[in-house]
Formats: sequence, structure tokens, C-alpha cells
Amino acid sequence: MAASDDHLLAIDLGTSGVKVALVSARGEIADGVIEPTTTTTLPDGGVEQSPDHWWLAIAAGAQRLVDRGAVPRERIVGVNIDTHWSGTVPVDRELRPLMNAIIWMDARGAAQARRITGGWPRVEGYGARRLLTWIRLTGGAPTHSGKDPISHVLWMQEQVPEVAREAHLFLEPRDYLNARLSGRAVSSPDAMTLHWLTDNRRLDRVDYHPTLLRWAGVPREQLPDLVPPASVLGPLLEGPAEDLGVRPGIPVVNGMPDVLAGALAAGTIRDFDTHLCVGSSSWLICHVPKKKTDLRHNMASLPSSVPGRYLLVNEQESAGICLAWLRDVLFPGGAQGSEDGDRFRAFATMDAMAEDAPPGADGVLFLPWLNGERSPVDDSLARGGFVNASLGTTREHLVRAVLEGVAFNARWLLGSVERFTGRRVEHITMIGGGARSDAWSRICADVLGRPVRQVADPVFATARGTALHGFAALGRIAWEEIPDLVPIAEVFEPEPATRGTYDPMFDEFTRMYRSNRKAFARMNRGSA
Repeated sequence: MAASDDHLLAIDLGTSGVKVALVSARGEIADGVIEPTTTTTLPDGGVEQSPDHWWLAIAAGAQRLVDRGAVPRERIVGVNIDTHWSGTVPVDRELRPLMNAIIWMDARGAAQARRITGGWPRVEGYGARRLLTWIRLTGGAPTHSGKDPISHVLWMQEQVPEVAREAHLFLEPRDYLNARLSGRAVSSPDAMTLHWLTDNRRLDRVDYHPTLLRWAGVPREQLPDLVPPASVLGPLLEGPAEDLGVRPGIPVVNGMPDVLAGALAAGTIRDFDTHLCVGSSSWLICHVPKKKTDLRHNMASLPSSVPGRYLLVNEQESAGICLAWLRDVLFPGGAQGSEDGDRFRAFATMDAMAEDAPPGADGVLFLPWLNGERSPVDDSLARGGFVNASLGTTREHLVRAVLEGVAFNARWLLGSVERFTGRRVEHITMIGGGARSDAWSRICADVLGRPVRQVADPVFATARGTALHGFAALGRIAWEEIPDLVPIAEVFEPEPATRGTYDPMFDEFTRMYRSNRKAFARMNRGSA
């Protein structure tokens, strides 16, 4: 066991910002800070971020955190990181970025994805032979949304060929930051899965498959070598250590993508224990005992960041980002009474507004597909908005409708998850920024019809999970201890009185997608 006062520096890079925390081997968060990051949205469906700005935000947060002195520097015994997944950073031989990172929301590679997955006869838009091979080897296949890293790489080959030619490696965001920390540019099966180029049938020998590399047209030498999940990459380099304000030479663990980090954050590492993350995007996932694919609903069991395990992976494209969008519409200068214009303060105001509206928001329904959808439908052209508003609709109705719309989307996904696992989900552990809200947690319990276990310190829950992953990788705790190290703040039981409101509204929610998907395609074909 770790000494009681040893802590890991946990770095959690999300889409809208980076959270840096100091966490003990008991899962106790000594202190944490948040630094914002910026995103560039392009008119052709491009969504990019600057890797250099990631590092500046991480360094600023870590320096501020360490300087506050909650943990002495000599008791910070390692670094572990999680980042948003399904992104691409092309780097040169000195591991410097050649352009902005293309992140998970970027849909510019849709045409390239369709080209490499085509053929006859067609199944769900894929060539049957290629589809069966991809599923047999990887558990999935490149999505037609164009948002997978393989699509990013193919888009670069066609649209910025000088960058693609100069690229020494194409790295996931996690792997780029690990290279800055340790000097090693490698990846692991859990992070590389969404490239759909690895043979995942045997978790003890995952590697790139020559047939998939040939179909994709990506040179093997431009992809990082693979190490096992939960590997120690080496000592922290002197320059990065100075930037972070910690001692050089402490071990750097290779971390994980944020979707996979959520399972550690929720403590749901036993098979079928399910968690809901409501961050910028959302997901409803659990560990499962074997490899399996549900192509129709865009989910599969893929290599976990827990060694030797499979994790059912899915993603709903827009969740907390919908509330942030509404915040910026309603409070462009910050919440009422906020002299400093702090936009984050608006969320507390919106939480109270949601409580002031009745369940069902008097019939106002929100469709959360502001940037398309991935699961349980893969449709990059779907779009969101408010339905059934009237002259009596208030801001309170709009806020509550957004919280309920994200919950309806999770309920839509829940049905597919239960069919995938062949069992009912008995309770759900909720993490992410959305779990800060008692109102949202209660709405999720009522809409999903399941008890919702709200994790304590939900804003830094993923950082806690990342630290526990690091302690396990260092051999300081056992993997099976992790569920008992994640504290639960409150359990929200579903309120039976709301079923008469939410059940029919959920039916209308799913009908709205089926009724409008062709219109979405006609109206948005040129934008994604």
C-alpha cells in the first residue's frame, strides 16, 4: 500500500478545459484546479484545438495547484493523465505538432471513411466482406461520421498532404501529452482502438493488422508502437517537471482516454456495473466479460484501460455542451448578479431555474443532437432544438427541457445497453460535471427509472479515477480495491409520480428522431 501521504498528480484534459488534481491512494482529493481551453470550429465541419495551448493550460493549472501547498512536492510520487479520445495530433521527429489537433467532434473525414469501408453487397452502408473482417478483428469499424482518428488521417492525406507526408507519427491527444512528459511516443490498445487498425481478439497480444492497414492506406511507420495498458512509460523529464512544478524523475503512467477513465472514476470495474458520465458528451458503459459488437447501435466491447478486460463503449455526442450552449444564449455576460461575468456561475442559476419548472417542462421537449449523434444511432447530420414551445414558455422551461432532453437521450441508449448485455441495469453511478447538479441527477433517476448514485466531488471524479489507475499501475493498490475507494455523495431513487409524464415524452423523443432524420439529412448535407 502507498504511504498515507503520497499523492499522484492527475491530469484530466476535457474538451472545454483541463482539471488537475492531487489525489491519494485512498481516493482522497487533496486539491484541484481547472483551467479553460479553447476550441476552433470551422465551417466545413472541422473542430480543432491547439496542442500547445493544452500544455500551457496543464502547466498553469499544475503550477497553481502545487504552489498552493496542499501536498508537499516530495509527496507527489507520479503523474497520470486522461484526455478526450478519438483525436489526432500529427507530429514531426522532434514530436512537435505540425498543425492543430483534430478532435473527436471533427466530421471532415466522412467521405474518406465511406470510401475505405465501401463494397458490395452492402450492410448498413458498409461493404459486407470488409465489415465482417473489421468486426471480427477489432470489434467495430470506422464510423461513417468521419469522426474517428483513421478518418482524420485520411482527410489530412487528401486535404493537407504536406502535413501528412511530413508527419513522423499520428498521435492520440493522450499519447502526444505523454510524449511531452516522458519523451516516449507510444500508445496502447485501449487508446488506439478507435483507429480500427488493431486485432483485438487476444488482449495479451493486440497489434496492428496488415490487412486493415492496407485497406486504410496508412503506413505502419506513422503509427506509434503499442505498450500494454497501465504501463509506466519512464521518468518525468526535467523540462516538463519544471513546467508542472514537481520533481523530475517521478514515474509517468500512460493513462487512458476519458471515456475509459470514467469507469475508474465511477468505481465500476466489475462486470456489468454501469456508469453514466454527463460531461461535454455523455456515455453509459460497463465492463463485460467478452468481445462483442452491436453495429446497428454503434457500440462494442473494446480493450479496457484495466489490463485484460473488455469495456462496452458508446458515446452520445452532446450532453453538458447543450447546457453550455443555452448558458451562452441566456447569460452571454454571466449569471445575473455576477459582476465579474463568470460564465460558470450561470450554471448554479440555471440549476435553480430547472427546479422552478415542473417535470416535463409543461410539454417543452429538447432534442440534444447539436453536433450529430453516435449512439444509439450514428448520424452526424442530426440536429437539435426545442419542440412544442408556446407563448407561455419561460427560461425555466427551456433549462429544464435541456436537462430532461439529455436524460431522454441516455434512456434511449439504456435500452440498447441492456439488450447488449442481456440483463437489466439495476443502478447507475453518475459522474461528470452534470453530476454536480442535484436537479440533473434527480431528473436522470426519474427519466431512466433507475437509482442514480451521485459520485462525490463529481467535477474531479475523473481525476480521482485517473490517479487510482496510476496507483494500481505502480502496484501501490490492487485493481479490485478501486470500487471501495470511490465515495458516493447521494443516491437518487426514481419518483414513481413522474412516470406518467416522462414515459409518453420519451416515446415522443424517439419519434422526433425517426420523423425528422430525412429532413436533417437534406438540411445539413453540406455541413458535415
